[in-house]
Amino acid sequence: MHQVVGVRFKKAGKIYYFSPGELELEKGEAVIVETARGIEYGRIVIGMKTVGEEDVVLPLKQVIRVATVRDKLIVQENREAARNALGVCTEKIQEHNLDMKLVDVEYTFDRNKVLFYFTAEGRIDFRELVKDLAAIFRTRIELRQIGVRDEAKMLGGIGPCGRVLCCSSFLGDFEPVSIKMAKDQNLSLNPAKISGLCGRLMCCLKYENDHYEEAKKELPDIGKKIKTPEGDGKVLGLNILEKLVQVELFEGERTVEFTLDELMNQKAAQEATE
Repeated sequence: MHQVVGVRFKKAGKIYYFSPGELELEKGEAVIVETARGIEYGRIVIGMKTVGEEDVVLPLKQVIRVATVRDKLIVQENREAARNALGVCTEKIQEHNLDMKLVDVEYTFDRNKVLFYFTAEGRIDFRELVKDLAAIFRTRIELRQIGVRDEAKMLGGIGPCGRVLCCSSFLGDFEPVSIKMAKDQNLSLNPAKISGLCGRLMCCLKYENDHYEEAKKELPDIGKKIKTPEGDGKVLGLNILEKLVQVELFEGERTVEFTLDELMNQKAAQEATE
């Protein structure tokens, strides 16, 4: 078992576990930690707790110290330097006529490395660009190609629902989203209506999917022949949230909507008479 604190480096970034060592740390405190990228500044979002070995990546790195006022000033200086670096890199990309879009720039806390995030359709030969950037910034340069979902997470925006994008406000990780989820929720399969700003399926399709899957287990499949209080028929449609079943009756060729309870009571009555 290991005692850890959960640290996040960006507003909606992933949470990483670190050992508090001898420090007494609380949720909300800013800390300086050692990461694979170098020394970084983050904020504790999960207070001290004990977890098993399967929940951590060993060897577990340790929190160096609680962040000071000077550390917070350095973070602000790094952000300003990153904004300047974004302008410089954009100019260099144009000079080299590279088919890539610069999305964001980030300095590590100790300025040991500057990371440039970009999107592109395919592979980009940016070796000459890296040489120019290294000569200008005189530090380690890393160009990292990201996908459209990561781009939306970094840039933020307002979704079709009118709220700030989930990915940029609270989602730490992207979860797989499939077209089947939209079908199960009886949503329009028009890409314009089920896609987010990134052009991919909206992350919120995942939120209610488990509930829909559970609810569908109680309801008959579309096309199934069933017995109803008004006679036999075939299932035409389902309202999963309200548990309503639309049935085309064989007798009279009319369509009637029944509640799940009505169908269950009919089934129970039928079984009782058999």
